[in-house]
Amino acid sequence: MKSITFKNGDRMPLLGLGTWRAQPYEVYRAVVEAVRVGYRHIDCAAIYGNEKEVGRALGDLFAQGVVAREELFVTSKLWNGSHAPEEVEPALMRTLSDLGLDYVDLYLIHWPIAFRKGVSMPRSTDDLISLEEIPLEATWEIMEDMATKKLARHIGVSNFSIEALEKVQSNACRTPEMNQIEVHPYMQQNRLADYCYRHGIPVTAYSPLGSHRNAVLEDAVLRDIARKHGCTPAQVVLAWLMGREIAAIPKSVHPDRIRENFGASDISLDVDDRMRIAALDRRTRITDGSFAVFEGGPYTRESIWGKE
Repeated sequence: MKSITFKNGDRMPLLGLGTWRAQPYEVYRAVVEAVRVGYRHIDCAAIYGNEKEVGRALGDLFAQGVVAREELFVTSKLWNGSHAPEEVEPALMRTLSDLGLDYVDLYLIHWPIAFRKGVSMPRSTDDLISLEEIPLEATWEIMEDMATKKLARHIGVSNFSIEALEKVQSNACRTPEMNQIEVHPYMQQNRLADYCYRHGIPVTAYSPLGSHRNAVLEDAVLRDIARKHGCTPAQVVLAWLMGREIAAIPKSVHPDRIRENFGASDISLDVDDRMRIAALDRRTRITDGSFAVFEGGPYTRESIWGKE
């Protein structure tokens, strides 16, 4: 399995299992199946509401000798209601307790958006906090402390635009070691990905296979490329991402899909395939941040995503 290598030599497999929207009763079986298939990269987040079940699966896998802790790369994320400096470490400690781990391999600021303490999803502007009140730089400073304390081996961000990345780095001691963003053939993020490459920030793609709303996997071009290589459209997309050195974390709770996705590491696309996929870019998002946009509030689509 190809991987991203961090400056200290740690490696993150380019293909991982996503756990977003996986119900607690499903995610246990998905994690166990994925690790038994060969996945060594598991992507989690506090807001997904299933980290305890992920932790139970990991604990059982460790106890059974299927995999050792040091063989796994586990990511989690700081939710928007815990951006205040005094809330960052308690949030990470809750995640570690739920996962049954002493450290996560990667901890990300989930969004460049702040909520009132304890808010999961805002219902009005009263639930929001502006970045003037809790600057990203202040949150990042404590993220750096989490790495110093070895509670997180690596730290990074998610859903950060170029402008947000520049803001968080303005007084930082550490450059973010990851930007996890939406990337798929209909939202290729070339400008942002190029910026990250130039500044030594690896990229992970969430929603790499699109969704039922945009039907990426039904695209005729992807289906044609899949027939050419004797594989599935999903494998084509994952191979395309890994060929760009972008990590991909497709979510699935179905054993056959988990195995199918893992097989993408054996697919090699040619220049013509890549040119055809490049032409599919529509710059259409699945996850647009609208949950934090209210009339008169501190966030707008433009303030979240910057110049796209």
